[in-house]
Amino acid sequence: MSDTVLIPGGRDVRATLDTAASDGSRADAAVVACPPHPQQRGHRGDERLVAASDALTDRGVDCLRFDYGDWDEGYGESTDADAAVSWAVERYDRVGLFGFSFGGTVALVAAASRPDLAGVCALAPTARLNPDVDAVAALDGLAELGVPVRVLYATRDSTADWEPVVERAGELGIETEGFESDHFFVGRAGRVGEAVAAFLAPRLRDA
Repeated sequence: MSDTVLIPGGRDVRATLDTAASDGSRADAAVVACPPHPQQRGHRGDERLVAASDALTDRGVDCLRFDYGDWDEGYGESTDADAAVSWAVERYDRVGLFGFSFGGTVALVAAASRPDLAGVCALAPTARLNPDVDAVAALDGLAELGVPVRVLYATRDSTADWEPVVERAGELGIETEGFESDHFFVGRAGRVGEAVAAFLAPRLRDA
């Protein structure tokens, strides 16, 4: 079951809350899902986000998929993710964060200032949102916070600059998993969704 949610804050951020319970009641835990680049038609209905949400709700975890406000070169979009996480933290006992592509980087950057997260999973993240916002530095921050992290990537990805993120994750002992795929995981959205849920759901239940 799904409901539309307006995320409080200074930007117009709208979301869809997918609930695990068929009656629409909320679970104890939720994952906030960040979409890919909004200037490249990224939105909360992205099939990789929907696949992750389906796998999470099957495991008893709600999922909040949101759209960014007006384009702000990665700065406002990171603020949007933080606002969505704050909305979830106020309503759930445990919260995780997930994102794909640009959204994967947004998830890592937003999570680096959120020690209250039970875990974060980034799918095919780019190394940077802009010259000032760096996913590699965010990994260092997450390691210091002790937030569990997993980075998923496509071995044939020629779209995103993912290699520096995966390399640094390996140096920090952060979990990574590669899929034989291109950046868009064509035909593999279900497998990707299962991988996201397999990492986050146990941490949300046990946190």
